[in-house]
Amino acid sequence: MLSAKHIELVKSTIPLLESAGTGITEYFYQRMFKHNPELKHIFNMTNQRTGGQPAALFSAIAAYAKNIDNLAALSGAVERIAHKHTSLNIQPEHYPIVGHHLLATLRELAPEAFTAEVEEAWAAAYGVLAGIFINREEELYQKNANRVGGWLGARQFKLIEKRQESALVTSFIFAPVDDEPVVDYQAGQYLGIKVEPANHEYREMRQYSLSDKPNGKTYRISVKREDSSNPDDEPGTVSNYLHDQVNVGDVLDIFPPAGDFHYVERNEPVVLISAGVGVTPMQSMLEMLASKKSDKPVFYLHACENLAQHSFNDRVQALTSELKLTHHTWYRELDGNEQEALNSQGLGQSNSGSVNSHMGFMNLVPMKADLPLDKGDFYLCGPVAFMRFVKQQLIELGVEDTRIHYEVFGPHSEL
Repeated sequence: MLSAKHIELVKSTIPLLESAGTGITEYFYQRMFKHNPELKHIFNMTNQRTGGQPAALFSAIAAYAKNIDNLAALSGAVERIAHKHTSLNIQPEHYPIVGHHLLATLRELAPEAFTAEVEEAWAAAYGVLAGIFINREEELYQKNANRVGGWLGARQFKLIEKRQESALVTSFIFAPVDDEPVVDYQAGQYLGIKVEPANHEYREMRQYSLSDKPNGKTYRISVKREDSSNPDDEPGTVSNYLHDQVNVGDVLDIFPPAGDFHYVERNEPVVLISAGVGVTPMQSMLEMLASKKSDKPVFYLHACENLAQHSFNDRVQALTSELKLTHHTWYRELDGNEQEALNSQGLGQSNSGSVNSHMGFMNLVPMKADLPLDKGDFYLCGPVAFMRFVKQQLIELGVEDTRIHYEVFGPHSEL
């Protein structure tokens, strides 16, 4: 338990944290990886180089300090992070290491302000937070392991099919090597995958959204090949490895499905909004709704660069006959052949009565009379800038913030 004095002392350091900014977390990671280099096999090192992970950690630390006397306000963040931790197989023994380097970082960067009394308060505060995560993660581990097809830790899966969905996205279908069932998941969740790319210094662990409905036998992820033209920051290390080097018959270590972003059944219309590879959790939701023969109105709004990069387009159009589905797509640019193809269908007009194509940025204002703004559930996935843009439109159109749910690929960012 934290005493009133602990809380007071931790809160007194908020100005210090805010003035130092991400310099604190950048120093923390440098220190931790220097003394515990084995953790580089767990953390996404690309996110370290881009600054995404230090920024996310700083936001989390600052939020904890500000809400230390009202931990209920952090329940959403705790759930999101706990799920991510289980996909990385984080264990209780990792927490003392992180705590040690966090306290040492604060002590070394602000020796005058970080007195022994303040350090004791932060140590107590970190202990409480670590306990919350350890307990919640153990619940998630055991809940999964006790379900049909569940397991703990890594499990070996064989790639049984590799299928190109668009110019940049390829689907990978995995079946367990042991031929036993696999645990079901909630549409929108992701898998944790561990790989060891050739000529790469570290093992890499990534999370990829499941892109199909649960079937108890296999898992499908659909991965975008990221640009690897800049060797300085090694983007796309894992995505390019999967595309170029992982072939049918290869075996990978996979962790159980996780993620707090998922479809929640309510007797209300649903609006799925995505951009780019954010299509993947939405495709899972559509396939799940179709398998359950849902009769609720479903709106699917998607934005992508062009026709060549439009993943699952044919499949979604086929689903318009299985669901009460209205499908709109916004293209940023089209070449001559793509423009001609869409013109032949009627760009900006209804195709087959339920599919509409548009050019430019997604604009929801002309659709406000058709969308269930007063009662629908809205699910967003795509680049952070896109989701901010769309969420702002939804708020201005009167959608309650509590009915807008979103998933960020990589380090979390608030919209």
